[in-house]
Amino acid sequence: MRRWRSAAVVAVLVLAGATASVPLGRHVPAKIVRIAYQIEQRGIVYSWGGGHGAEPGPSTGTCEGYRGKIRPCSAARTRGLDCSGFARWVYALAHGSDVLGPGNTNDHVRRMRRVSAAMPGDLVFFGKMTKRGVKTHHVGIYLGGGKMMDAPETGAVVRVDDIAWKKDFAGFYRL
Repeated sequence: MRRWRSAAVVAVLVLAGATASVPLGRHVPAKIVRIAYQIEQRGIVYSWGGGHGAEPGPSTGTCEGYRGKIRPCSAARTRGLDCSGFARWVYALAHGSDVLGPGNTNDHVRRMRRVSAAMPGDLVFFGKMTKRGVKTHHVGIYLGGGKMMDAPETGAVVRVDDIAWKKDFAGFYRL
């Protein structure tokens, strides 16, 4: 009995030490997904360049670099989010700071690591990732089951989409 107790105490100490030494990851999937759904319910419109102000969150967009279908470009007078502005805001709310920063999808993917097995809350990027460079053009928040939450295009609101609707999947990435 005494031997068993000693072994149990040692096991508890080893487990406590092992778990205490494991760094807490910055990936907070349940919170990321919950916040994404809360934002979706607000009906926030897409705005090219929206969400890239000094602080994360909806902002007036820009027509610089705009190549959307709707003409003339309405982003300069539309308060909303583009895809990377949406991801930036959700991650800032979930992590308590602006972990992705004000850049675009190329800037954001460079701050992350590619993962082979996606978890809800990971980011899903579209574009081309090569050894010579990164050229992404879209990002969404992975929800699971082949679905993502994203700000897809001018004229739309933040919504849930199938990942398959975009043909140039570049991978899942985690902070």
